Amino acid sequence: MPILPYQCRAARALLDWSQADLIKASQVGRSTLAKFESEYSVPNRRLLLDIEAALEEAGVEFIEGGVRLRDKP
Repeated sequence: MPILPYQCRAARALLDWSQADLIKASQVGRSTLAKFESEYSVPNRRLLLDIEAALEEAGVEFIEGGVRLRDKP
């Protein structure tokens, strides 16, 4: 299941990332991310996966109903 807008916002907060940081990491457009996080529109599945992958690469783990920082080995 693709990530939800509140999970994206929460993940950025856990990482202390701005929207600009996530845009750079995911290569998703500024307006696409802003509209998604404000629940104005939902990007296509490929862009959602790009956002999710960038956040996971940075250390976020998506769990049912939320997010958390992945444990460091």
